[in-house]
Amino acid sequence: MPIKRSFATACAALALSAGLAAPPAADACTRFVYQGAEGEVITARSMDWKTDVGTNLWVFPRGMKRSGEAGPHSIRWTSRYGSVIASGYDVATTDGMNEAGLVANVLWLVESSYPAYDGKTPGLALSAWAQYVLDNFATVQQAVDMLARQPFTIVTANVPGESRLATLHLSLSDASGDSAIIEYIDHRQVIHHSRAYQVMTNSPTFEQQLALNAYWTQIGGTVMLPGTNRASDRFARAAFYVNAIPKSENPVEAIASVFSVIRNVSVPFGITTPDQPNISSTRWRTVADQKRKLYFFESALTPNIFWVDLKTLDFSEKTGKVMKLDLGPNQTHIYSGVANDRFRVAAPFRFLGL
Repeated sequence: MPIKRSFATACAALALSAGLAAPPAADACTRFVYQGAEGEVITARSMDWKTDVGTNLWVFPRGMKRSGEAGPHSIRWTSRYGSVIASGYDVATTDGMNEAGLVANVLWLVESSYPAYDGKTPGLALSAWAQYVLDNFATVQQAVDMLARQPFTIVTANVPGESRLATLHLSLSDASGDSAIIEYIDHRQVIHHSRAYQVMTNSPTFEQQLALNAYWTQIGGTVMLPGTNRASDRFARAAFYVNAIPKSENPVEAIASVFSVIRNVSVPFGITTPDQPNISSTRWRTVADQKRKLYFFESALTPNIFWVDLKTLDFSEKTGKVMKLDLGPNQTHIYSGVANDRFRVAAPFRFLGL
């Protein structure tokens, strides 16, 4: 049955062709926001990387004194909200949820280019970008309002153990289902803010991803969906499935549905192909239930899912402590069920900076 094509669809098809011609990024991830029944909001993400990203889980209380780790003029703040986060190499916050239900995720975006930093104005290390948001805001709107003022300059550094600079974009979602994508393109901050922006992957830029997805939306997910590991293909699949799964009033069923989608857009562990020798595998997945304040973690190399119940953690400034859950090499330590009591008091890591 022929498909009618509007001018906009034709433009999207041209963008699609350009995307297919471009070499795929080796580092990849996927994030989406499920908006369910009874105010249920769940954010899921996959972490795809070539090697072990050295992830552990951390509990950070309120009242922590923070530095942007960008030199003498680093931005400084005191955390207003406690959070549970997944670290990268124990030098960066890659993912997490705070006690208000705000979720932050950083994903790779090779097109990222940050403003030049002269060291004389407030600076914030890219490694602490997500943590700054989790520490300071309860909602996406609050975060967007402050970030739009550009209170700091983002300062990037090399990926640990590599000679390339980290290039990331940031996604935010809150307990109301609001969402925002923040990117730095051509040295300028670009904020995409809408409840409709449920999905984020990697290259190309978010604006181009929306154009590509418009093409697949008109075809319809029950007719055909792209199936490769490319970021634009994962975007199309996640965008279709996140709104095709049932909006169950049973939170357990909702979590199961969300896990099924994030697994669908994951990359098989250890995959290698002749034309993509450095393609990344999915190493772990997180699912954040922002209504019930549960943070689920699943490693690709262990058989169990476990979770952290933020409602029963002590985030208070006076008695709350920094705590760490050691996940082991390649996140192979096995935990099951609620893991709150497996955390141990630890000194906080220092964010990678100048």
